[in-house]
Amino acid sequence: MNADVEWYREHLTDDFVCIESNGSVLDKSQFLRQTAAGPGVHSYELEDAHVRLFHDVALVHGFGTFTRLDGTTGKSRYTDVYARIDGAWKAISAQITHA
Repeated sequence: MNADVEWYREHLTDDFVCIESNGSVLDKSQFLRQTAAGPGVHSYELEDAHVRLFHDVALVHGFGTFTRLDGTTGKSRYTDVYARIDGAWKAISAQITHA
């Protein structure tokens, strides 16, 4: 929500891929540019999140509701994949689905 590009730059792998809810695929540089533009929503409330660990890989499954800038609302689910690389957790993949 804060368009914190530097946080993402540090916490995404160089080969990070995000699959958007419309099916488009963003690489790290495209994702960072989109992040810099702002969230495109007025608010986002995370309602549920589960983390599953598999040695040096973590799957994060979440569900939340959002309010768009025009006041309409929606729901989304996401899956983020993290890998522990040199002792630090880095996101390698994300997928967002409108619910």
